[in-house]
Amino acid sequence: MCPNCRAFITVDDRVCPYCDVKMGQRSVDRRSPSDLLGGLIPGAHFTTVVILTANVGLYLAAMLASMKTGEGSLTDLDGRTLFDFGAKYTDAILAGQWWRLITAGFLHGGLFHLLMNTWALFDLTGTVEEFFGTPRLIAIYIVSTITGFAASTFWSASLSIGASAAIFGLIGAMIAYGTQYRTSMGAMIKSMFMRYAIYGLLFGLMPFFQVDNAAHIGGLAGGFAVGWIAGPQRLAEGDWRERLWRWVSYVCLAVTALAFANMFVWFTTRT
Repeated sequence: MCPNCRAFITVDDRVCPYCDVKMGQRSVDRRSPSDLLGGLIPGAHFTTVVILTANVGLYLAAMLASMKTGEGSLTDLDGRTLFDFGAKYTDAILAGQWWRLITAGFLHGGLFHLLMNTWALFDLTGTVEEFFGTPRLIAIYIVSTITGFAASTFWSASLSIGASAAIFGLIGAMIAYGTQYRTSMGAMIKSMFMRYAIYGLLFGLMPFFQVDNAAHIGGLAGGFAVGWIAGPQRLAEGDWRERLWRWVSYVCLAVTALAFANMFVWFTTRT
């Protein structure tokens, strides 16, 4: 089916004979990721692997620094080390350290925290990338991290970290998709991810877990907004909207790189 005019064409057509739009990759080829461990771990998208590698790499670096102070361990990092590595802290952000709104989303306070978020990200990022494409996934991830920790900044002065703001952003994007596309599949997607959001927020209300629900709500709102504005990826080659979101993703990556550069400079020059 032509992604532009929706006419039925053959698999050999490189240009739609009805609307003259150039055909790109087939949907099944573009959306089917390779599997890991023979399919035991599905959806091994490159973007997902990069995000998880960044999270794990920063955890290992922070863990080693925390153990050197004598206050942290293999499974639990101390607050001072997390602050040094870019955790969200309201006073620091209001003093001009804006980059903590991004770097905080790649840090984790303990091994259990990291494993829980890794499991959720592995499941969600592949799904979101299938529906929205890689550029929109990057935009959703970074914007929801920023909006999540911005909400946390104005809700609480305490230290906060974790990829869960972005996780709720991915959920919010899928809710936006299900809300916009009023089909039976859209309704099913909306219902499923609404349940995910509700369960996640209720989990955050349990008193024995130190959960930043403000970051979750902010991330959910940011992801929903980007998902609503962006819409799903268009498979017609040369679509201007795909070029636009590719540039948006480049800007998000550049801002993220700048945030970590600022963190590194501050970390190495502080007295």
